Amino acid sequence: MIEGLAAGPDGLLRCPWSLASPEYLPYHDEEWGKPVRSDTGVFERLCLEAFQSGLSWLTILRKRENFRRAFADFDIETVARFGPPDVSRLLADQGIVRNRAKIEAVIANARAALGLAGGIAAQVWQYAGSPAPAPATLADVPSSTGASAALAKDLRRHGFRFTGPVTAYATMQACGVVNDHLAGCTSR
Repeated sequence: MIEGLAAGPDGLLRCPWSLASPEYLPYHDEEWGKPVRSDTGVFERLCLEAFQSGLSWLTILRKRENFRRAFADFDIETVARFGPPDVSRLLADQGIVRNRAKIEAVIANARAALGLAGGIAAQVWQYAGSPAPAPATLADVPSSTGASAALAKDLRRHGFRFTGPVTAYATMQACGVVNDHLAGCTSR
């Protein structure tokens, strides 16, 4: 075992969190840290990261398909048209996290995203810097950075909610804007 890495069921070395639950492994190997450049894809990850705030990512990952159904596959234009009946429907949906503030934030964020001249993906990707050295251990992975703080401030200026520096950084990780797979990870 290389410091910080763990061998997966196939013997390949991975970030240790990817082995904590069976749902994590495909997410780690196929999605996390891989570039997402579509507006829908970035919007989905921003929304899911906002829902995760204060909860386990595993909770969100296990409910992901329910979130997709509930929020029209995160189609920005459709979600932007959601109104009070949709909020009531979502608050009654046991398949998602039923938090009024977060549900209303997703709707507000869809409306804000429509106002971004270049789209949400371009807005997030403009905060990509030069690739940083790979972290050696999980302790080397920050929860936020100067770039994520700037992104959060920019998003809030455009009317986004539930998009603080930690949520912004998690979105950047999920969309591959930053690659925080540990050095030596098979997914690096």
